[in-house]
Amino acid sequence: MIKVEKFEVNPLRENSLVLSDETGEAVLIDPGFFYREEKREVKEYIADNNLKPVKIANTHCHFDHIMGVEFIRSEFNIPFCAHSEDSFWVEKAAEQGNMYGFEMKPVAAIDEFLVEKEYLKFGNSQLEIIHIPGHSPGHVVFYSKEDKFLIAGDVLFYGSIGRTDLPGGDYDTLISSIKSKLFLLPDDTKVYCGHGPETTLGFEKMNNPFLT
Repeated sequence: MIKVEKFEVNPLRENSLVLSDETGEAVLIDPGFFYREEKREVKEYIADNNLKPVKIANTHCHFDHIMGVEFIRSEFNIPFCAHSEDSFWVEKAAEQGNMYGFEMKPVAAIDEFLVEKEYLKFGNSQLEIIHIPGHSPGHVVFYSKEDKFLIAGDVLFYGSIGRTDLPGGDYDTLISSIKSKLFLLPDDTKVYCGHGPETTLGFEKMNNPFLT
């Protein structure tokens, strides 16, 4: 069974996640750790639970989701994984941050590319990789059929959807991707969003004003 630990971090209140299972292996998803105390907190959580991080996996590469990539990559000597179509956002990481008033150091290139219909694997667990463009061209989500949850990044929020006005974004593509792929999954699937509280796919089908 996969345990999901959420950390709300950086000035944009982004949700960074640590996923682990009974083997102790762990994956860090969307590490946005920015402040010193945020970095200390996640290090302590990993140490206190005797976890062994094996990968960084990003749903997408907007700056608030990759603020902590270099810290995690160097601290645990693990690869950074994301979709190839978001490589340009990694190249512009420092520029992105500076535009919003945050001093960010450059982020090195993606180590391993995530591919749709393949699996993100750690320990005894695996998550299906589903490509959901529209918020960013390389946005993916991670789905656990066994544990009935979805790591949605910024494609779907409680009562809302991700913005589509940044480079590579497209509103119609996002709506179509959500309806044709995510809404085929069971209604009781728990959704961990990139910002804000959790929700379920069933609730969003019935109540999300962008999708009803």
